Amino acid sequence: MNGGGKEMAETNLTGSQLRLKFETGHHPTSGEVTYKTKSFNNVQADATPGNLLTVANALASLQTLPLAGVERFDKSEIYEQ
Repeated sequence: MNGGGKEMAETNLTGSQLRLKFETGHHPTSGEVTYKTKSFNNVQADATPGNLLTVANALASLQTLPLAGVERFDKSEIYEQ
């Protein structure tokens, strides 16, 4: 990278993960809600939020714990152009 001027950088998506968060109950002393997560790797880069939510809801219907949230994590490398 150069010390001045405009930098030209690009990114390359190297991986994506779908994470489902389930409510497991309440902490015995603090009373705060506790969670457990299940992660699914190798999510297609072009998967839309709607597609991911449909899959998450289908997977959640197979679980005994209530679904509390759905997250997508993308990992990218950044490099100079």
